[in-house]
Order: sequence, then C-alpha cells, then structure tokens
Amino acid sequence: MRVVSKHYGDPVEEPPRVVHRNRLLKLGLGVTLAVVAWGYLVSAAIHFGGQGRDGESGAWVFMAFATIGATACMFVMLILASKVLSTLRGEVPIRPAPGGGKRARR
Repeated sequence: MRVVSKHYGDPVEEPPRVVHRNRLLKLGLGVTLAVVAWGYLVSAAIHFGGQGRDGESGAWVFMAFATIGATACMFVMLILASKVLSTLRGEVPIRPAPGGGKRARR
C-alpha cells in the first residue's frame, strides 16, 4: 500500500499568480482617502467637543455628525483594506449571477 501525500508523484506547477495592479492602486487610494478623512473628522470632533464644553450648544450637533462620519470612514477603510488583502492573496472576487429568469429574458 502506498502513502499518498502532497509530495507524492510528479511535481505540479502552480498557476501563475496574477497581480491586479489597477485594482490594488484604486483600493490603496480609497484606503488612503478614507484614513485622511477619518483623521480630519476625528480632529473636527475633538474641536467641536471643546467648543461644546465652552458653552456653544450648537457645537454638540457638529461633534455628533463628525463622530458619525469618522466611524463611517473607519468602516469603509476596513472594508477596502480587506479587499486589498484578498487581492494580494489572489482570491478572485465573487461576481453576482446575472439576475432574472425566463421572464427577464423575454
């Protein structure tokens, strides 16, 4: 009886690794813009928080919007960074199946 392992038999060539430079460039630019926007919104939230503590009641609303915006930017940055990593690993993005059935083809 033979033992079968991944090192048994003829060597199998792995397919060439395709680097999607345009995709990586766009995703990297998106990550960079999201991080810059996040930093700006965090500093704005700190500034408006200071104004709110000094007695300007309208600054609290701007601080809330800046905080929500900073949270959204961080969320977008994490999504884009995960797409960068999956692209670097060579994972193919899943394309949605074309929609519709027989009625859509008519």
